[in-house]
This record gives sequence, structure tokens and C-alpha cells, in this order.
Amino acid sequence: MSDDPATRHPAAPSLLVRPGEVEPFDRGSGVVTLPYVGRWNCEANRVTTGQTQFAVGTGLPLHSHNVEESVLVLEGEATAEIGDESFDLVAGDATWVPAGLPHRFVNRGAGTMRIYWVYGGRDVTRTMTATGETFEHLSESDRGGQATP
Repeated sequence: MSDDPATRHPAAPSLLVRPGEVEPFDRGSGVVTLPYVGRWNCEANRVTTGQTQFAVGTGLPLHSHNVEESVLVLEGEATAEIGDESFDLVAGDATWVPAGLPHRFVNRGAGTMRIYWVYGGRDVTRTMTATGETFEHLSESDRGGQATP
């Protein structure tokens, strides 16, 4: 094992996630996700985590999940649509959304917007509000990045 702290990792089942070592998941239209902790790299996780970056004027369609979600704005300016309400967020602001409640995050600023998200479960699905279609989180069907008006 290397003694260099920049290349070391803890013993399994623990994880250390370095963004530069994560394969990006391109959601389309300038929305890119870095999956951190989930079924893909951990057999014992009870949360699913990652980071999503939004180009100027982009977001994801209104949707809900089968598990609760917390989002922390890391960079930029966002609008969070949660249920029937909208909230302007800046870096450091966080949200919590219960399972089943439609929501989305949109980049409302002039630069990149990044969020860190945590789902309260291992088996996460996304249900699109407009169509009712449900699919596995970060599956091929879970692209959906879009320019926003």
C-alpha cells in the first residue's frame, strides 16, 4: 500500500471517493452526474450519493423518487421547485424532499451550478411527473437533462 495520502484508500467495505476517479454520467444538455456511493460500488450502502453539475440554463424535469432526498448546493445559484413552491438557493443552502414529492433543481445563475445529493436508500428510482414513467436512478433511461426557459 502506498504511503502517499493522495492515493490511499480505506480498507473495504469503507470507501473514499475522489471525483477525478469517478466516471461521469452524462445526463444531456450540459447536465453531468458523478455517482459517489451506491449499488455500483458498495454492497452494504443504505444511502446513495453523488454530485451533479448543471451548465447555465439547464435542469432536470420535474420528478419524484421512491426514497427521501437531501440536496446541498455546492456552487452557483439554483431554483428548487418542491411540490407547488419555488425557492432560490445559493451555495451552502440545503433541501430535504420526502419520498414521492415532485421536485427539480434548475441552474438560474450565470455560471456552473453544482449540487451534492443524498438519497435515503440503496434501490433508488425516478418517476417523471409529466409521464408517470418510473426507472432506475442513473440507468440509461435516466438522462433527461434539458435547457430551461
